[in-house]
Amino acid sequence: MRRGASRLLYAHRGLLEDRQFADLLELVDAGDVLVLNDTRVIKARLFGGKESGGKVEVLVERILNEHEALAQVRASKSPRAGSRLILSDALQVEVLGREGEFFHLRFAGNEPVLALLERHGRLPLPPYITHAADGEDEQRYQTVFAREAGAVAAPTAGLHFDTAMLQALRDKGASIVYVTLHVGAGTFQPVRAEHVHEHAMHSERYQIGQETVDAITRAHAAGKRVIAVGTTSLRALESAAQHGALQPGSVETRIFITPGYRFRVVDVLLTNFHLPRSTLLMLVCAFGGMTNMLAAYRHAVEKEYRFFSYGDAMLIEMGSGK
Repeated sequence: MRRGASRLLYAHRGLLEDRQFADLLELVDAGDVLVLNDTRVIKARLFGGKESGGKVEVLVERILNEHEALAQVRASKSPRAGSRLILSDALQVEVLGREGEFFHLRFAGNEPVLALLERHGRLPLPPYITHAADGEDEQRYQTVFAREAGAVAAPTAGLHFDTAMLQALRDKGASIVYVTLHVGAGTFQPVRAEHVHEHAMHSERYQIGQETVDAITRAHAAGKRVIAVGTTSLRALESAAQHGALQPGSVETRIFITPGYRFRVVDVLLTNFHLPRSTLLMLVCAFGGMTNMLAAYRHAVEKEYRFFSYGDAMLIEMGSGK
């Protein structure tokens, strides 16, 4: 399906409206600010074997520097520190050790990790997309505004936008600004803890520039709305305002937003539909109100909205006090 052709469920003031994504143009007002995540998905998946024998699958979670990365490694027996992997029949990789669930890897040679991944890696589609990434995915699973390489999953709400929609929003008088949050594989992990507050949230790095902070400050001063495009944009913005006023900078966040959270920055959220028992679904329920969002999801199922990465979208006006 082409960008912008999806459906849009509009949740506001306890009401649910079945719309088309193209209707977003009439639902955004002049002076509103849309905040998009400009991260770019890297070809983070590699296949190969241990030098000692046995197949491995590697998913790079984060590039640490030009030659080192943290990664998930799937193998019949976990590789030990000091062992070597041969990936894509070309890459010599040393296992330096473990950091929690991730392995610390060093890629041999002079070429940077990012360049090696671009040449030898594969696009890491979400686990619920079962086909191997192809040429169409390499285009479709990137936003049209992706520019900062580092994510292992796309900020999927942004996939709905084409350049024509972005320009139409600007022409209407809306501002479009960016944050960068490199989405990690942990975004797909369900909450397994018996008590929600015991869930260990994965860490992600975000960056917010002064231009974005200034645009949001002006909008709120003028009584206009801040619209987060995607849960990743929302998490970055709310993380940057945890200690008061919204601050620019590059920071690690483990923010876990659950019902009862007091939102400080975002007024409206554009998002896709999420997996049950996921941290993202909890965030959506915190934003739109538990009762409202459970009703919205029941409605979406009844009306056969498409869920997940290539699915339909929902525009949510905040259902709890700010």
